[in-house]
This record gives sequence, structure tokens and C-alpha cells, in this order.
Amino acid sequence: MREYSSPANAEISDEARLTDTLFARAVAEPNAVAARRQEQAGAGQWRDVTVEQLHGDIVGYAKGLVGAGIGQGDRVAVMSRTRYEWTAVDYAIWAIGAVTVPIYETSSAEQIQWILSDSAAKAVFVETDAHAERIGSVKGEAPELANVWKFDGDDLETLRASGAEITDEDLEKRRTAVKADDVATLIYTSGTTGRPKGCQLTHRNFLFIAHSALEGPAKPIIKEHEGTPSTLLFLPLAHVFARFVQVMVIEGKAVLGHYPSTGPDLIDEFSVFKPTFLLAVPRVFEKVFTKAQQKAESEGKGKIFNIAADTAIDYSKALGKGSVPFTLKLKHSVFKKLVYSKLMDRLGNEAKYAVSGGSALGARLGHFFRGAGLTIVEGYGLTETTAPTSVNSPGFNKIGTVGQPLPGTTIRIADDGEVLLKGDHIMVGYWQNEKATAEAFEDGFYRTGDLGSLDDDGFLSITGRKKEIIVTAGGKNVAPAVLEDRIRAHALVSQCMVVGDNRKFIAALVTIDPESFQLWKEQKNKSGEIADLTEDADLNAAIQEAVDDANKAVSKAEGIKKFKILPHDFTEEGGQMTASLKVKRHVVSKHWSKEIDDIYAG
Repeated sequence: MREYSSPANAEISDEARLTDTLFARAVAEPNAVAARRQEQAGAGQWRDVTVEQLHGDIVGYAKGLVGAGIGQGDRVAVMSRTRYEWTAVDYAIWAIGAVTVPIYETSSAEQIQWILSDSAAKAVFVETDAHAERIGSVKGEAPELANVWKFDGDDLETLRASGAEITDEDLEKRRTAVKADDVATLIYTSGTTGRPKGCQLTHRNFLFIAHSALEGPAKPIIKEHEGTPSTLLFLPLAHVFARFVQVMVIEGKAVLGHYPSTGPDLIDEFSVFKPTFLLAVPRVFEKVFTKAQQKAESEGKGKIFNIAADTAIDYSKALGKGSVPFTLKLKHSVFKKLVYSKLMDRLGNEAKYAVSGGSALGARLGHFFRGAGLTIVEGYGLTETTAPTSVNSPGFNKIGTVGQPLPGTTIRIADDGEVLLKGDHIMVGYWQNEKATAEAFEDGFYRTGDLGSLDDDGFLSITGRKKEIIVTAGGKNVAPAVLEDRIRAHALVSQCMVVGDNRKFIAALVTIDPESFQLWKEQKNKSGEIADLTEDADLNAAIQEAVDDANKAVSKAEGIKKFKILPHDFTEEGGQMTASLKVKRHVVSKHWSKEIDDIYAG
């Protein structure tokens, strides 16, 4: 067993709450810029929102919620893409002591129904008419749900009007009744059973981790930045990492921008917004790199770009060793003008630092960006830990690791290699699930289910995944069981293993049931064995039906995009199955690694 702790640098009062900083700033510095709003989608124009204006929106929505009968402890869901109203409503919910329940706007009907009914949400904010219709289709299964408000249209103004009789004094009384250990949000995370579990995160959880970061690794990025620090938030606010970013930016008195997509247009928006720091998942940095590479190739400069990329990587590695050879410095300076400066221009040319979380970034990409001028510090965390537990810092960055424990947190490596965590950022438990909560803790430490190691300086490296949750390159947590169980239910399928860890999308390996296969062959007038027909159009069409059915149970981001039929079944004799007939994922992944790589090669 190995353990490493970082001393605390932030103390959260029992009376503290997430709305304190904004409400205090509204009095002390009302004209300071708190956010920027996009004037028109795709127009590339941004308008400043002062602290006074943001505070006014929060107060208006909070009073409207009180007028609608929402009280302390009541759950209010939000299903929307990332936008300014998401943050304003989130803080309004907190201002009256209620609990925000985020729902991904890509969630399936089954997921929406479960979250609304399990949380007993009394109201829900949605973005569009289409979202409202999806809520309406499951409203009968959520008996507590009384109100649905849309961000688009006049609903928010109507909500504000309904709270006109609520006084400032009454609202302040409700706001200050909230304590640090009250639950602020229920974030539902995928479970191995397929039923999402609600992580109860408190005001203390968010404040502790935000201030630990602001006084630690984020200090040179935000608090010591010359001028006004700013970031463009584009990750879904249903994700804990985005919620942490939101809180840290507001607590750090930086400027917060919202963007609803991580699509190709996001990279173009960086050059307009000009963020001073970035917080993203690895997939975003992959897109930046790929887009720059493709642009170079289209201009006939692909060879130059590839040499420049290798030079950036070599330069970063040399920096890590403390000495850069003269010839490498010279080569690097040439490419800085020809290649790297253009890449930084695409990012707005203001950011020198970025934080990556959600899944593994990869050493090569980390070295490339540092060599090009953007230092990406990688971190590690989970929904249950209010996002980050460990993170590298600009001054002490070991690329390939996920950094040291944040101040006030402890990382322990159990005898079996599992990563265990302790600190005031750990959830209080799973909503209405005492059994799962008890199983999640050991000796006061949260059991992550991940495998890792600590070096002598306390830097954590994640070496594997003890639990079966898959984390895509985009940071999406996917429980394979719900997909695999549905696909295995198809008559032709023997076994199925979902893959996609640190990959761009979810895929699956499928094996065929020999007995059902014989019957299918007769019906389809086919000849040959399974190994002969893995690429057969009719056989693949049959499996596609099973995949399509499975995808109905999950969001689009969690759905299987591609699959591959294998020529042989998984067996206990072959080492791919346990005695209790569970798939040995690491064995299958290694044995069929070429086939998995082929899936993602296209």
C-alpha cells in the first residue's frame, strides 16, 4: 500500500454556500465583467455581462422558482446544451436551497424517465420545444414533475413575473439558510447494471475543490494572470467537469463564456473569443491537432507539418530533462514562425495553459502542444469526486501522469493496485442507494475502481480500469453492460464486448452462437462456417438490428457506432471467459487488438 497527501490550502466554513461570491461581488464590484454571451449563433460576436446583470438574472429566476412552489431540498432538472441560461438557472436553484439535477440533452427516453422519477424532480428547465416534447413523453412516469420551462421563448420571463411578489429579504433569508453540507446537485453517472446512480455533491464539495485548485495548480493560470482571465466553456454542463469549471471560474472572478458544441466550429470560435486558458477533454485537443494537420496536407505542406510536430515533441521532451540542444532550439524557432504561431492563432493566441481531464490525453499529444506553446496539464477525477482529485501544475508538469493530489486530498494505492481517494471533495453518497454507497467506500476512502501507481513525488499514473466503465476520448462515461446485455439477447449472438476506452467512439466485438448460426444459414441459403461469413452483408445486417435495439437504451454519444463480427467465440478454454462465464476484457482486448484497431482505423 502506498499513500500520498497534499496539505490543505483552503478551509470552507460550515456557513459557506456556492452563491456567496457572486452575491458579494454584486455589491462590491457590480460593473465587473462576469461572463460573455454570444450575440447570435455563428456570428462571432460576444457581449459582456456584468456581475450586476448576472446577479439580476439569478435573483429573478430564484424568485420565480419560489413563486412556483420550489422549496429547499427540492430537485429541479436541467436538460440543455451549454449556454448562459444554464449557469444562471443553476445558481438560482442554489440560491433557494434547491438541488440541480442535470440531464444530457442527448439522453434516451429511458434515461430521462429514470432520472426524473428517481430524483422526484418537481420541475425541469429545457432548451427547446423538442426537448419539452421528450420530457412530455415520459412525464407520466415522473409524478412529482409539475413545471417545464424552456430557455428558448418567453418561459423565463414568465417565470420571473411569477416571483414578483417575493421580496429581496425573503430570498436572502432562503439563500443564507443553505449550509456548506447541503446537497447542491445530483449528477447521475452510469453504473455497471445500466441504471444510473445519483451522486450527491454538496456546496462544500464544489467550494473545497474549486478553492484548492485556485490556491494550487490553477493559481498562475487564473489568480496571477495579468489582466482579466477568461475561458470558453463548451463541455456539457451535465458533466461534472464542466460544473467544476463553472464554479472555479466564478469563485476565481474570471470571465465565463458559453458555447453549445464541441463540433468543428468550436475551433474557429477560439480565435474570436480569445480565452486566456482552456479546460477540455482530450478529444478537443485531438481535433485541434487533426484540423491543423489536414489543413497543412490540403495546402501541400503535410510533410513540413509532420516534421514540425516531431520537433515540438522532441523540444518538449528536452524541456522535461532540463536541457535543449542548440540545434533543436534553432529548428524549433524556425517552426515556431512557420507552424506553431498559426496553431496558436487558431486558439486565440492568448492561452498559454490548458487543463485536460475526463480521459487520458496521451504523452505524444501532451508533448506536441507544450512544444508548440500551449502547456496542457492533465488531471484525474470522477463524478463522485466533484471532478479533479489530482492535476499537474504549470511549474511541475510530468507529462504522462495525471499529477499530484490537489491540496487537502489524499491518494492511496491499495494492495491490489486500486486507486483510493479521500478529501472534502468526495460525494456524500449515492441518492437513495445505501448499498451502493457502502460498497463505494473502504476505511474512509472512496474506491475508484481504477488501477494506478504513485511515484516518489506523489504523481499519479492510471494504469488500468478495475471497474468496467468505459471513458471515451471525449470524456463520456459509458456502462457497457446495458449495451452488451441487449445485444446478447439476439438469437444469433453468443457474446458481445463493448470497447472504446480513450477512443473516439463506442464500438463492439460480437461473436456468433454456433447453433443459431446453422439455422440462420439454412433460412438464408448460405454456405460456409462463421469464420467464412464475418463480412457477409446479411449476417452483418442481422447484428446491426441488435445494435440498433441496444442503442435505444442509451444516448447518442454512448451508442455503438461500429461493430466487428469475430470468427471464433469466447470460451473458458481459450482464456477469454471466467468460470462464471464473465468476459475477461483485458484478455479479449489483447487477443483481438488488431481487429479493434481496424475498427478505429477508418
